[in-house]
Amino acid sequence: MNTFTSLSLCMFWLCSMAFTPLCAQQSRLPNFVIIFTDDLGYGDLSCFGNPTIKTPNLDRMAAEGQKWTQFYVADPVCTPSRAGLMTGRYPYRNGMSSPKRVVLFPDSDGGLPPSEVTIAELLKQKDYATAAIGKWHLGHLPPFLPTRQGFDYYYGIPYSNDMDFVQGSPGYWAHATKDPNFLADISSYNVPLLENETEIERPADQNTITRRYTEKSVEFIKAHQDEPFFLYLAHNLPHIPLFAHPDFLGSSKRGLYGDVIQEIDWSVGQILQTLETLELAQHTIVVFSSDNGPWLAFRTHGGSAGPLRAGKGTTFEGGQRVPTIFWGPGHVKPGIVHDMGATLDLINTFAALSGTQVPTDRKMDGYDLSPVLTGRGSSPRQEFFYWTRGVLHAVRSGSWKLHVLQREAVNYGKVIELEQPELYEVETDISEAYDRAADKPEIVARLQALIQAHLADMSDALPDNLAGRIEKK
Repeated sequence: MNTFTSLSLCMFWLCSMAFTPLCAQQSRLPNFVIIFTDDLGYGDLSCFGNPTIKTPNLDRMAAEGQKWTQFYVADPVCTPSRAGLMTGRYPYRNGMSSPKRVVLFPDSDGGLPPSEVTIAELLKQKDYATAAIGKWHLGHLPPFLPTRQGFDYYYGIPYSNDMDFVQGSPGYWAHATKDPNFLADISSYNVPLLENETEIERPADQNTITRRYTEKSVEFIKAHQDEPFFLYLAHNLPHIPLFAHPDFLGSSKRGLYGDVIQEIDWSVGQILQTLETLELAQHTIVVFSSDNGPWLAFRTHGGSAGPLRAGKGTTFEGGQRVPTIFWGPGHVKPGIVHDMGATLDLINTFAALSGTQVPTDRKMDGYDLSPVLTGRGSSPRQEFFYWTRGVLHAVRSGSWKLHVLQREAVNYGKVIELEQPELYEVETDISEAYDRAADKPEIVARLQALIQAHLADMSDALPDNLAGRIEKK
């Protein structure tokens, strides 16, 4: 064998190794980090087109990893969206979606059923160290906290940061809709900060909450650098009320909302830097996403869905299509991915990459995206069903999306009863502006049949899917 041939074979071997799954490259299991924001819009990051919010760390993640342009969440509001991510099941199946109450509140007495299997519990099959840091919103009472759902450690505000509002405090709506830099007082929101199952601060100092979540995350990574770990870092922001550390106030041309996003971007940078300093980057997959679209009713204190229609609380694209990035040097093949994916798919994907098994005793709604991450195939997800408040509103199959119900675009409390279904070709009409139902009756009929089959498949939903889980005590 001549020198040129030897060098060629060597280069081929190195290139083929570059995107070989971690579990095939070495015996060490991959670490997983999910960074989940609250109410971040599709158009709020510079790598997704925002012109005034600077997100250099997320831009770097997108350049070195994969930017997914058609990635969905299981529901356009907090509680059911998080249930979908954690379990890989549409939230209707486990009672985390209700027509009476959209999310869990401090007076709710339920939460994610203990019988559900979370990502953390799945990874415990291989003895992963697990931590949930930040917003949980799947039950704030002890039986439903992260420490009862597979997580070794929890630190965070257990529900939305606008809850426990102190009567008589300045109303956020009145100020925020007029002043893009209005900063609320932390005493107006008497939310608790928990460590494991103990309340350690009330009201939580939300001016420093993003920084403290970041510090706790870095501590966890350092403490478990010699074993496989799963970190779920779920920021309470940019859900209103908006808060930012003094170091970031006034840092963005976008106003306070931009300041908040730029601090979250800083947080992402701290996580990536820690992984690289500890030489863990090659062993780790980081996923960045949002629980739903922007809360448009709060104007400049809410985000932007970019070219997408509507926002949080709706089943338009702006409510459920979210900015998503996968990063993992030597494991995630860089590129822009236009295939469909969803947070429902994370549990299946992590299972494939870690050699664990998803539950077989229940219906799962996720798919394994690892072939896309490694550059070896396309996404198996060809359909997505849009649920909110325990009701199916729309379905997407390929490029086509059929709405059978809608919610008001800004104030998402009102249901719009459609006289006829509306059909949009969302890959050519990203803003859902042109109804094609009249000239595509065969596609309407096909998608209506998909809806009926999907509803029939929901036979394993809880007998009373409300089951007191999102209802008032």
